[in-house]
Amino acid sequence: MHASRPKVFAIRPAAAPSRPPGWMVQCDFDGTISIDDVTDTLLQRFGRPGWQALENAWEAGEIGSRECMKGQVALLDMSAAELDAHLDSLPIDPHFAAFAAAAQRQGMPVQVVSDGIDHAIRRVLGRHGLGHLPVLANHLVQTGERGWQLQSPHASAACVRASGNCKCERLAEQQAQHGKVLFVGDGSSDFCVSGKADFVLAKARLIGYCEDRQIAHAPFVDFRDALALMAEITAPMPMLAGLSA
Repeated sequence: MHASRPKVFAIRPAAAPSRPPGWMVQCDFDGTISIDDVTDTLLQRFGRPGWQALENAWEAGEIGSRECMKGQVALLDMSAAELDAHLDSLPIDPHFAAFAAAAQRQGMPVQVVSDGIDHAIRRVLGRHGLGHLPVLANHLVQTGERGWQLQSPHASAACVRASGNCKCERLAEQQAQHGKVLFVGDGSSDFCVSGKADFVLAKARLIGYCEDRQIAHAPFVDFRDALALMAEITAPMPMLAGLSA
């Protein structure tokens, strides 16, 4: 079901003159572009015992997501062919391609920023004709015929979530380059960065987080909704109805 006019919280003040003008889009992958969390599907199919204990420790706040993911990937038991065959079976939001194309026609770069696995994201996007999109995520390395390791080239010692990919730093980089960032996400890995984005398109758990903290956002169900909202949010004079502080 698609609401005709979702509740939208107020857009942040215009960027300071020292920032370059314009918008760009940063988008989460797992559960946002993809229908399922890709890493979870890999663990459920190929994970050796122990991965769920790591998940529980992360959910309890005992370890950060970087440590959790690194340990879980080390427990994957699969060949490269099995990995790719599995990835080729995974669906994405059927409206995401139209959303990305519309953003790029308006001169807004689209960047996929994820605390997931780079190979998985690129493989899935490529299968859907979206292999041209830049992806910043954790790096998957094959260590044997059925062994794997996760590296985190985008981690930060300052990341309060101890993530493999510090989305707050990635956001700051793009704000410095483009001026304003429209962030699109769905879950806990998007909580911290949402409070720093210029505007958020939120689904699933991220909606409640933004509502509770009065973060400038609009809820969406799928990228058909997001496409219509993006045009209004990034207009020179936003016309979104129902604005509230």
